Parts: sequence; C-alpha cells; structure tokens
Amino acid sequence: MRKKRTRVGLVFGAGGVLGAAWMAGALPALQERLPCPVGEADLMVGTSAGSVIAAALRCGTGIGDMVAYQRGEQTGMLAGAELPDVTGGAWPPPPQMIVGSPRLMLAAVRAPHRIHPWVGASALLPRGRARHDGLRALVDALHAHYGQGLTGPGWPDWVNGETWIVAVDYDSGRRVFFGRAGAPPARLPDAVVASCSIPGWYQPAVIDGRRYIDGGVRSVTSLRSVASGGLDEVFVLAPMASLVADRPVKPLARMERRLRQAMTVRLLRDAEAVRSAGARVTIVTPGPEDLAAIGVNLMDPRRRRAVVETSLRTSSAGFAALPWAA
Repeated sequence: MRKKRTRVGLVFGAGGVLGAAWMAGALPALQERLPCPVGEADLMVGTSAGSVIAAALRCGTGIGDMVAYQRGEQTGMLAGAELPDVTGGAWPPPPQMIVGSPRLMLAAVRAPHRIHPWVGASALLPRGRARHDGLRALVDALHAHYGQGLTGPGWPDWVNGETWIVAVDYDSGRRVFFGRAGAPPARLPDAVVASCSIPGWYQPAVIDGRRYIDGGVRSVTSLRSVASGGLDEVFVLAPMASLVADRPVKPLARMERRLRQAMTVRLLRDAEAVRSAGARVTIVTPGPEDLAAIGVNLMDPRRRRAVVETSLRTSSAGFAALPWAA
C-alpha cells in the first residue's frame, strides 16, 4: 500500500519589524523538521509580518537570503536589487485627528456581539499617515522574480500549495483571507500591504475600493482557520505570544508581557481546535533571551540584527520536545 503523503501547513504570525526578524532566524530550525522544502508547504497562512515571510518564501526567496536581509545584507535573488528599506522607523508620523473608521465604529455600537472587540477598538484610532511604499516595492520585486504562473488578478499560481494573506475589512470588520477560495481578488503585493497596515500608524490599504487594515487586529496568527484544511502537521511561528515567560523589572515591559500572555492563551485555544480536527500542531514563540533582544517596541529597526542572531541560536531549542507539540 502506498504511504499517504503528509500534508503540512505553516502559520506565520504578526509581530512587526522585529517579529519578522525573529521568524527569519527561526526558519532554519523549522526547515530541519519539515518533510518538504519550506517554500513548498501545502498551506501557508501569513498575518502582518507573517504575510511578508510567507510571500517571500512562496516567491522562491531562500532562507539564507532572508536571514542575510535581516542582517542588512543582500544575497541570492536579492543581490544587487535596488530594494528599499521597508522598516520605516521605530515610531509612526503624527496621525490625522479623525476617527479611523466611522462605519466600523457605528457597526460595533449597533451590534457589538458581531464585531471582535479588538477590531471594534481599532475603528476609534486616528487615521494613520505612514505609507507602505517600500514594502509594496519589495514584494513587487520578489513577485517579478518569481516570474510566470499568474491566475486571476495577479495572484501567483503556486503548484505546491495555497497561500492565505490575512487582513481586516476596515468598514465591515470582516476578516479576509486573500488567496483563499471566495476571497476578494487582489495582487500579492497589495494583499501583503493590507495585512501589514497597522491602524493608527499606516494608511488603510485600498483594494478594489475597499479599505483594509492589519490582520493581526483580529488574531495574531488566525491559526484556527486551518482546522478545516485537511492538514496532518501544522507549524506555527508566533512572535507576539510567549510559551516561556520571563519576569522583566521595568513597568512597560511587564505590561507588554501581560498582553503577550493574553495572546498566548488565545493561541493555545486555537491550537486545540486544530488538534481536534486531526492535525499535529507545533508552536514556537520567542523565549526569554529573544524577548530581551526584541524589547517592547516591535517596530524598532535598530534591533533587527540582534533579534535574528538570537533567534538563530534559540529556535532549535524552542522546537525540541514541546508538550504542546504532541
């Protein structure tokens, strides 16, 4: 009897500039545990920073090239490319003093049970001014290197599997999985920009007349969404959760850890739902050494190199014999 092929899903979570650096550092350890090349997984789900990781892998960017990019170097398919710095800066420009989404705010007031609390709260944030021109140019360059094989309005036809990029409709509050059957059509660079558009910081992304914001507002991983995907193995990189907590002294760091704790609880609930559907789930998050390198500001580009170097050292241990990986 022919052995059944293991179907693998990869979930890359939100985490800002430093979350992307941490995930890039974790990719070598992840690859060691996969039955296939990381870019050929049956399903990838990317949220915010995770959408950049997923798009880069699907477009053929090598793990070594991604690590080098986080170190400020360009190698492989990125060598010699005139790519912009997509990190922006550690802090946003002053926002416009108008409510980000009056329609979503009204919907949350009229039917609060239908709108996720974090999504509803995002409607009250002032409208961001920052633009993702650099990020769009980067994904455009990766996409152009990928070459032929486009279906619909510019979504790559990946032979090896599906790729879902998660964003939130800023007027309805509905979560959208670009690339999933039935989702609104979108070009890959536009979908990634939408998934990374932090409300209050960046301008909402506009796709076909609809405004979209960061998918992490709804869920930092959207892990539960893969439960119906018929997967055997699911690996999760979640920069904004922490399975192994530390005890920082500074008040701001303690507040950040409480937020991480809430996100971790939600992540573990989602993992149980996926396990109940028959998949084995392995979750890796930043540990105490990673958290010290990351600090409290996930958007601080000055820490990128330190974060990726730390993750390269710590991630193998993070994958090893975890009780929640069974």
